[in-house]
Amino acid sequence: MTVWFDIAKGLERILQVTAAELKPFDDIFSAEIRQADPRFGDYQANGVLPFARSKNLNPRTLAESLTAALIDSGRLDPEVAEVSVAGPGFLNFKLQPPFLFRWLETFQNRDQLREAAARHYKGRKIVVDYSSPNAAKQMHVGHIRSTVIGEPIKRMLTFYGARVIGDNHIGDWGTGFGKLILAIKSTDYDLEVERENPLADLEALYKRGNQMAEDSGEALQQARQELVKLQNDDAENRSCWESINRISRAGFHKIYRRLGVTFDHELGESFYRDKVERVYRELEETGVGRESEGAWVVFFPHHARFKEQPFIYRKSDGASNYASTDLATALYRLEAFEADEIIYVTDSRQRDYFEQLFLAVTAWFEKKGYKLPRLQHVWFGTILGDDRKPMKSRSGAPIFLNDLLDEAVERAFRIVEEKNPHLTTGEKQDIAETVGVGAVRYADLMQNRTGDYVFSWNKLLSLEGNTAPYLLYAVARIKSIFRKMGVPENTPLPHATPLETEAERGLARKLTAFPHALDQALSDLKPHHLCTYLYELAGAFSTFYNADKVNVDEPGPRQRRLMLCQRTSLVLQTGLHLLGIRPLEKM
Repeated sequence: MTVWFDIAKGLERILQVTAAELKPFDDIFSAEIRQADPRFGDYQANGVLPFARSKNLNPRTLAESLTAALIDSGRLDPEVAEVSVAGPGFLNFKLQPPFLFRWLETFQNRDQLREAAARHYKGRKIVVDYSSPNAAKQMHVGHIRSTVIGEPIKRMLTFYGARVIGDNHIGDWGTGFGKLILAIKSTDYDLEVERENPLADLEALYKRGNQMAEDSGEALQQARQELVKLQNDDAENRSCWESINRISRAGFHKIYRRLGVTFDHELGESFYRDKVERVYRELEETGVGRESEGAWVVFFPHHARFKEQPFIYRKSDGASNYASTDLATALYRLEAFEADEIIYVTDSRQRDYFEQLFLAVTAWFEKKGYKLPRLQHVWFGTILGDDRKPMKSRSGAPIFLNDLLDEAVERAFRIVEEKNPHLTTGEKQDIAETVGVGAVRYADLMQNRTGDYVFSWNKLLSLEGNTAPYLLYAVARIKSIFRKMGVPENTPLPHATPLETEAERGLARKLTAFPHALDQALSDLKPHHLCTYLYELAGAFSTFYNADKVNVDEPGPRQRRLMLCQRTSLVLQTGLHLLGIRPLEKM
């Protein structure tokens, strides 16, 4: 019996091969498999109907001939799935208990799941550009989406076999540093003295320098001079700039550690400042870039929306801008990382900018004969407050991300204290940190990233519904089953007998759908597909656990049900890991 890791992909393959051998099917037939309405089966193929219409043929007759060929060829083992025709030519596949049981026996641990999944993207090199805060500023609530969406995308692609490079493109260069250095010098602020929140000080100093420049032409000129000195590698200003970045990164990393986020590189804008001259030269040489009113731009005369909106990559005064460094970044990622694909995770307000950036990169690379990586902009909506406006504090100021996480942990601690007063303070704090931080990031991830959503403390910390606490509790609940039975969670179960009850088969079916959920999440880079699946899996486990007692006397049924508990825990924990959430032993 063939045991496919991704059952939908396995069914697609045998359906496509069978159709290729059967007249009148040809290359335009789609064998795409999707999950079916549970009343009719587990998976469904809908490609016969549009194909039949395109050929003016009877779809049901075609579907019946394809079904017969699948069975007669022996490609569809009757112990794997039962196939039937429904309606005007839909093929429904219902997985059979022997196959479900074999799937559970085959994939026993995360390494086996990863090995099977890794065939999909093996050898592909992908750069994921996410988070990207600005130096000298505290991370606020607006930074959470890029950070918590980018990390699971990186983890899922890695799980599927890609060589993924996570790059935090920090904003550590530009005109603002002149104003900041001016303020630092005017107040004699010592960057080397340790302070409780030095990043807050830098943010206040920047505001001071900006106000000075607005109030006085002389101060504005001084700020410009400080920037020129920095750009000319003046020792004092460079030392000041390095200290600012050291303080900034320390503040960022404090939050990243709480979120469990890591990067392979943090190549900020400053890294590319000596690489923009090549960009200017090559864009001019190829004719992709043109001078316009003193600035250098890329025109898109044939683009419906951008034909009147050029892409400026060098200002009229000769200075670089975001486009300059982003173009240099794309070339560096091609040459240094040998990227096959580059994914940028930013908010929806930058959609036009990235579309223009991609058009410019494409024109430039094609003219130069460079390999063109696949370029993707993974954009997301806004976090809203109760007033359905972008979330801010009561004073109207941005909510700092560390403060938001602190509040989440404090609220979670109160819940843990109420429900588990017998735990030690250390245990309560550990649970509260995991639940609170996990709840904030999961509340973001379970949303379709392209939409806005309203932030709600009550919803995200609830133990009911599609929340992190619900999933974490599901894992802890399974772990408690093994503790109460005195059985290690990874114990071998050689005497497990085939599935018998409807609840057992229902849970097994949901477990086998894990690869399909991952495939959905990766196909459009939307982690909420994985969140929805994990929530449904936890629900299927509750149904099973309420229907079938695990600790029964008979060895066969007991081991079979323990196997279902093992695999549910495995898939839940693997899914949570891919989302960046740490499971708990108990709650």
